[in-house]
Order: sequence, then structure tokens, then C-alpha cells
Amino acid sequence: MFWLLFAIFLAACLAVGSTGGLFPPGPWYRDLNKPSWTPPDWVFPVTWTTLYLCMSAAGARVALAEDNGLAMALWSLQIGLNGLWTPVFFGLKKIRLGMVVLCGLWLSVAAAMVALWSVDWIAGVLFIPYLVWVTIAGALNASVLRLNPEEDARAA
Repeated sequence: MFWLLFAIFLAACLAVGSTGGLFPPGPWYRDLNKPSWTPPDWVFPVTWTTLYLCMSAAGARVALAEDNGLAMALWSLQIGLNGLWTPVFFGLKKIRLGMVVLCGLWLSVAAAMVALWSVDWIAGVLFIPYLVWVTIAGALNASVLRLNPEEDARAA
């Protein structure tokens, strides 16, 4: 049963990840001013693949446990917000609104991590790298917003 649940959670993650193909960064993003510590492009697919595997394992572990309602609801919230950021930032080119979505994502990932941990500590640990990555993404989004005020004003 674990592997079936894992496959379902992984399918949800991959569906969300597919927004990267629907709304690729493109020339608009390449031309933005970015901080010197911006990760190289190859880091993103490697990182997200690893995170999606961890998120799927965490979800599958907790889905099998009793008293998992809050953890599953928060897992669902974070994956929804995760899927929203790419269309907002890259599709609509709304840097500030992307930051708002990212703040909601960070809060939902942190809450999900705590809720998962309370049901299955391994599931909670599997969300730690995700929270770290969303923290980095938030800092990157904030830096891009700060370095490109004219772009955000133009999108408004």
C-alpha cells in the first residue's frame, strides 16, 4: 500500500512540477537583475526532483497513519501553493505577488512539517530540506523584487 500511495503523491508533485514546462523562465527572467548567489539553472531540476521524492515519501508514510487529518490537509495546501507560484511569477510576471505566494508556501511547508512530524517523525524530517529550499527561494524572490522595482511596477 505504501508504494501505491507514494506513486499517487509523486504524481501530484510531478503535476505541480509540470508548471515549469508550461511557464518556463524564458528571456524575461534571464534579463532580470539577480543576486550573485542565484543558483545555476541545473540546480533547480535536481533539487526539485529530490524534494518531490522526499515530499511523496512523507505523504505516503503519514497517509497510512492514524490521526493524520491535519497533516494531510497541510500537505495538500503546500502542494497547491507550490503549484501556484510558477504561473504567478513566470506566467504573469508578477514578482511581488509571487513573493506573497511564496510567503504562504513557506508558512504551509513549515506547518506541514510540524504536523507530519507529530504523526511520523521521519515524515517531518523529510520536509526539512523542502523548508530550507523554500527559504532560499523566498530570499531569491525578495532579492529579484528589490533589484527589479521597475519590472514589478510594469506588471501591475
